[in-house]
Amino acid sequence: MARNIEIKARARHFDALRERAAQLAPDAPLIFRQLDSFYDVPRGRLKLRQFDDGTPPELIFYQRDDRDGPKASYYTRSPVTNAEAMHSLLATALTTRGIVSKERHVYLAGRTRIHLDRVDGLGDFVELEVVLGPEDDEQGGEAEAHAMFKQLGVDESDLVAVAYVDLLNASAVAA
Repeated sequence: MARNIEIKARARHFDALRERAAQLAPDAPLIFRQLDSFYDVPRGRLKLRQFDDGTPPELIFYQRDDRDGPKASYYTRSPVTNAEAMHSLLATALTTRGIVSKERHVYLAGRTRIHLDRVDGLGDFVELEVVLGPEDDEQGGEAEAHAMFKQLGVDESDLVAVAYVDLLNASAVAA
């Protein structure tokens, strides 16, 4: 499985974060919408991701701890040729856990992907993915994620431990 180090936080000052991310990344950001359909599985998370920019849809399985701060995420991705048929099959075989729709701004700074997300029904977030190679140690990736959050000016009190789908489901229960 591929792996990265992830860290997520609420983005209280989205425009300021966008300016700081642009200073860290040599190229202009990629901006697109994503629709992630999550399904209940015995372990980890399974989602069908669809894009509005012509990028082919993909099925993604990943496992990571639900805790604040940087954490290792182990994942595997598979291209999907017919997203509607795949969603129908998965929704029939499994329970649909939830659907997350978001606008994502992606900045590439070295081996770190900076995601500035505007999540429908939740608000604004910043998420980092420090991509690890086979020889890279997780502690180095965690230190890099902490350093990048400091450069971006993200406060530790804004850290988020869980996936967007979990936040959406929690807010639906509270309503």
